[in-house]
Amino acid sequence: MSSSQPLSADRHILSPTNPKPTSPSTSANPTTYRADQYTKGTLSLSQLSPSPLIQFHTWFTHAQSTPQVHQPETACLSTARLPSGRPSSRYVYLKELDNRGFIIYSNWATSTKAADLASNPQASLAFWWHELERQVRVEGRTERLSDEESQLYFDLRARGSRVGAWASEQSRVLEGKEGEGGGREVLDRRVEEVERRFEGRDDIPVPGFWGGLRIVPDLVEFWQGRESRLHDRFRYTKINGQGQGEGEDGGEWRIERLSP
Repeated sequence: MSSSQPLSADRHILSPTNPKPTSPSTSANPTTYRADQYTKGTLSLSQLSPSPLIQFHTWFTHAQSTPQVHQPETACLSTARLPSGRPSSRYVYLKELDNRGFIIYSNWATSTKAADLASNPQASLAFWWHELERQVRVEGRTERLSDEESQLYFDLRARGSRVGAWASEQSRVLEGKEGEGGGREVLDRRVEEVERRFEGRDDIPVPGFWGGLRIVPDLVEFWQGRESRLHDRFRYTKINGQGQGEGEDGGEWRIERLSP
């Protein structure tokens, strides 16, 4: 769009939404706004670990120790259902990182992501740490954790969250009467039923339909914002042959710089 072209009547958003005019004289002209520049860091091959899991741990620890970064464990989990290929995304919390991959917890009976993964076990995660001008992309196949493994994490959850895992048929429609909460009363009734079931008990078992999911990566990309959108990007790709480094997970990885 040229700098003299007015916004069309049907255009509701023109990025950047937090604009900075190029000069005081252009402050009233939204077509001269410029987005923020990324200047907080650089990334080079010499800074990278041979293993993307170790590299992720390094970056995540940095994000955790930066007070301005709120809930660095937040990630966008994307799945796609076959045969349509229709994608779906949602935000989840990364709960664990082990020497095989990235672990989240959820309902695997009724949720949209459960249906997607039943037809296509591939998934991706995306982390965005604005305050550090960094993002990480993860792609790979998924595998369920055992009930025993899931129970270890389940026991750490607040009682209300454990009860909620039993009560909620995640993503299913809650049918309710108009004016009575629009279905919320149905969920509240289920919670009350589960509370009665486990009354006086703290050893609530993990539901068989609920638990951990590990994304076992075969591709991980690290992105560091740079000025003029000339970002530093490095991609780790799992290989069977010779690689540039052997990771903690025992696999070999090829590391390549990507064009921004």
